[in-house]
Amino acid sequence: MKRLNYSVKPSFDEAAILAIERPHANLWTYYALCCLVVLPLAPILLPVHWFRYHTMRYRFTAEGVSMSWGILFRRQVLLNYARIQDIHLQSNFVERWLGLARLLVQTASGNAGAEMTIEGLQEFEIVRDFLYSKMRGVKDAQHGPSIASPAAPGRGGDDAELAGTLRQVAAELRELRQRLAKEDPHV
Repeated sequence: MKRLNYSVKPSFDEAAILAIERPHANLWTYYALCCLVVLPLAPILLPVHWFRYHTMRYRFTAEGVSMSWGILFRRQVLLNYARIQDIHLQSNFVERWLGLARLLVQTASGNAGAEMTIEGLQEFEIVRDFLYSKMRGVKDAQHGPSIASPAAPGRGGDDAELAGTLRQVAAELRELRQRLAKEDPHV
């Protein structure tokens, strides 16, 4: 009997994503352009954004993702993949022009906004796909084996048990259909 393989190879290089630690240099250009829009406040906003850009760090691990920034007021956000509920991409005209986007990572914490905003990435679609695969992988592992993936590796005994259960269900459905056909021949 030929086994079907339902696994799909990811379209990203996991090692490259795990190596991302800093935002792209275009993020500083974006910050500078935003500060210049409000020219009278630029002398105050430019240093704030400069420190934010130069202290911003990302860390992607096997358990989750973390982001930190700040000098005087250090801020750090840690998210396990199991807590992630949804991921959105957002970019305005200037960000698209610079090749950037923001990843808004939402959890079930009850906040109306995103729990973490990963900004300054040019490989944002690849990172989004990576986070989705990690998020789904954690959830699939918590819920146990799935009927949708009968050929998952490492479940030799479970495949036979699943096939037997499905045969029983099919036999019961056939029997039920035959009974209904005897009662009403138009079924």
